[in-house]
Amino acid sequence: MTSAEFQHIASTIPAQPGIYKYYDSADQLLYVGKAKHLRKRVGSYFSKTFTSYKTHELVQRINRIEFTIVNSEQDAFLLENTLIKQFQPRYNINLKDDKTYPYIVIKKEPFPRVFLTRKKIEDGSEYLGPYTSVKKVRELLMFIKQTIQLRNCTLYLTDSNIKKKKFKVCLEYHLGNCKGPCEGLQSLEDYDKNIAQLKNLLRGNLTPVIRHFKEEMKQQVVSLEFEKAELVKKKIDYLENYQSRSVVANAKAGDLDVFYILKELDTAWVNYLMVRSGAIIQTQTNKVETHLDESVEEILSFSIAQLRTTFNSDAGEIVVPFLIEYPESEVKITVPAGGDRKKLLQLAEKNVQHFIDELKNKERLRLDNKNADKLDLLLQVQKDLQLQEIPAHIECFDNSNFQGSYPVSAMVCFKDGVPSKKDYRHFNVKTVEGINDFATMKEAVYRRYKRLQAEEQPFPQLVIIDGGKGQLSAAMEAIDELEVGGRTTLVGLAKNEEEIFFAGDQESLKLPYNSSSLKFIRRIRDEVHRFGITFHRAKRSKGTFQNELEDIPGIGSSTADQLLKEFKSIKNIREVIREGKGEIEMGKLIGISKAKLVVKYFSDKS
Repeated sequence: MTSAEFQHIASTIPAQPGIYKYYDSADQLLYVGKAKHLRKRVGSYFSKTFTSYKTHELVQRINRIEFTIVNSEQDAFLLENTLIKQFQPRYNINLKDDKTYPYIVIKKEPFPRVFLTRKKIEDGSEYLGPYTSVKKVRELLMFIKQTIQLRNCTLYLTDSNIKKKKFKVCLEYHLGNCKGPCEGLQSLEDYDKNIAQLKNLLRGNLTPVIRHFKEEMKQQVVSLEFEKAELVKKKIDYLENYQSRSVVANAKAGDLDVFYILKELDTAWVNYLMVRSGAIIQTQTNKVETHLDESVEEILSFSIAQLRTTFNSDAGEIVVPFLIEYPESEVKITVPAGGDRKKLLQLAEKNVQHFIDELKNKERLRLDNKNADKLDLLLQVQKDLQLQEIPAHIECFDNSNFQGSYPVSAMVCFKDGVPSKKDYRHFNVKTVEGINDFATMKEAVYRRYKRLQAEEQPFPQLVIIDGGKGQLSAAMEAIDELEVGGRTTLVGLAKNEEEIFFAGDQESLKLPYNSSSLKFIRRIRDEVHRFGITFHRAKRSKGTFQNELEDIPGIGSSTADQLLKEFKSIKNIREVIREGKGEIEMGKLIGISKAKLVVKYFSDKS
């Protein structure tokens, strides 16, 4: 739709609050927006100079415009949010958040059970949440079990069933985790008090819970039930310790929702902290994709509405890094300059930055959800070895020789936690004679990184030398001669103790035998052993056996290969000749004339 075409319909657009919908020529919904003044807002699309190509593209595609008038800006805000979720128009903000969140359900039944669920069923039960982490919900339920006595059985505890004595108390009763309502040992009224304490605890309001237990403890002391009083005292200590660990602001601050946003190009990240009585009881970071040139204020306002709806928040105050327009006039918008609210905002900022850094790490390592455990493993190696970078590229060296003959070195390469076999290398040692494991290692390391240096290729973050201090020192000599000491980290892996040595350190690093880091390093070491031994065997076989057959006049490499393939070794060939079957057995394979040459050669040698 052009500006001229829009002018024909401009006067028909209502000058009232509402929502507008843009459709293309195929009658597909392109965009849904809200406005305090529909005519001004829609007209702005056709009169302004676009800062975004995407906005220009949207306007070019508009064929039809629809309006819905509402009573207030708040109604427009809520309707816009609902329509975007329902239709997901192409040019609207897309919240990348498709997880199913867990809830804690208080079941609608006599003596309600409390448990985790991901399904909300319209059965009258009360659902608390949602929560962002199943692990945290399980920890919370365990904390509840240790402080509040609730049943976890599935018995149908109607009044008639209890009076008929259909049930018996279970082990949970004897452990003190349940008061035995199944046998009528606990009244429904008393059980409901426990449920009320549970709700206070889940809302982060621990003060009335602690107060309740203190009153209970006093009554037990008066009744001289000191053992029971001691158990309640432990619960109070547990709750106070839990509170002291979770409170990050002034407990008198009340209920807050804290939001922080970072935006890069067409993507934004919004962190949400749900603070109740000074304790952070929920946290969530969402990725938001924008499709037009929405301002940071618009994105944050939209995200706040979505997150508060998702987490059923009714907090009367929202803390944000800058002023925004928010339709709920009764909600206070705070941009703190200092104090506890500022600290909470800074904490939200840290959460956003951490979330972005983790995403970038995963992208750099090309890891998706299916192999995210590789990232966890590499992060653990980085932590255990105190590396400056994640070891996404690791190389490992090993030497092999046979009684001082046929010395070789091998190098294997792991990228993103898996073998990169196209980068494996073996080295025929050129400058070392006899048995000199240190000099052999120095030559291999020098040749490898001189090549990378010349080709301006990236160095690995970690180099593992299979051997102790001697081999590591030899490898470091090569690194020092190349003057590339700051480009990688070298460690030596001792063969017997599986200790890890760093250059210059007197003491070794001993990782737990079953730690994931040591298992991974051990796997790399085993791989370089396999690769080196395979290459060494091939070289040794060629040097000791095949060359001897090729030394026979009239016997070429093809004939030698045939004989070794059939008889497996020179020893077996000699045995066949000694038994007088040489010409017959070998003649079937290479012909009588060549078989006679082989028989004569070995007979003369013997």
